[in-house]
Amino acid sequence: MIEITTGTTEERIIKILQKKYPVTVNYIKNQLHTSKGIVLRELQKLQTKGIVRLEPLSEKIFIRLLRHDFSFVGKKRQRKFIKHSKKNPPPPTEEYDGIMYS
Repeated sequence: MIEITTGTTEERIIKILQKKYPVTVNYIKNQLHTSKGIVLRELQKLQTKGIVRLEPLSEKIFIRLLRHDFSFVGKKRQRKFIKHSKKNPPPPTEEYDGIMYS
């Protein structure tokens, strides 16, 4: 089982490859709205892991998905601190010795 972090370019490329075949690099570039260089870099990383294979054919590069045993894992992150406001402030004490406005 290969673990892929959700929200990454790797995950987005794999999901495109799972939905449609055959796929070219230009198709993925257009789907992700990124440059061809970024897509090729990510595909080469996936190719070294043995997940995909790049097949250059007549002016186009096709991508073949070799493995199908993926587990998409969420990012580990710290929960944001939520500041709660006091809805009902405590009533003022009657022992106030300050200036009084009328």
